[in-house]
Amino acid sequence: MGLIMRGLVRIAPAPAPAPAPAPAPALLLGVGVAVAVALTACGGQSRPPASAARPGPDRAAGVAAFETVRAVLQHPRCQNCHPAGDAPLQGDEGRVHAMNVLRGPTGRGMAAAECTTCHGPANPPSNYGLHIPPGAIVGWHMPGPEQKLVFAGLQPAPLCEQIKDPARNGGKDPAALRAHLETPLVTWGWNPGFGRAPISTPYATFLAAWETWAAAGAPCPN
Repeated sequence: MGLIMRGLVRIAPAPAPAPAPAPAPALLLGVGVAVAVALTACGGQSRPPASAARPGPDRAAGVAAFETVRAVLQHPRCQNCHPAGDAPLQGDEGRVHAMNVLRGPTGRGMAAAECTTCHGPANPPSNYGLHIPPGAIVGWHMPGPEQKLVFAGLQPAPLCEQIKDPARNGGKDPAALRAHLETPLVTWGWNPGFGRAPISTPYATFLAAWETWAAAGAPCPN
């Protein structure tokens, strides 16, 4: 009902309060400016424009980084399975593998003499003694004969060009190459088992150098 009866007196309801007026545009603008000033005074920063992003490494930095990469690839723990011939190498001196071991048609050895005949799924414990074949979970192997990916004996420039070439590196693009660096046979080089010297360059340093080289456009030395 529009009226409320209280005894004999009829009382009309109080009118609803009028809505507050909307702030003027100028006031809103002033508040925004004040907030921006306050954020700046408190150390707040806005995101810099894309054009202000830090530039990537230049060619000189990329070539310098590749020297770190090269030193790892041509360490005995890496290049012993990346020879120019079909026989893998052994030891820090890179002698030809004993027992006439050969690459084979797929890089996993010859029939009845596959790499995994002696190389198990993990490094044996130290109490087995020295000169026991190491192992890796993915199965010991070399690159196949069609794409040998030779490390041993190459100068830096041809080594660099070969690594980047999908026709010679196993069909890998830059992303696949970077992912390959985290596979068990690669990381084995830093954990080669009892009696073997690991790669001297720290793994994190190697990855950082690889990424610097890649970010610079993977330049090769002259």
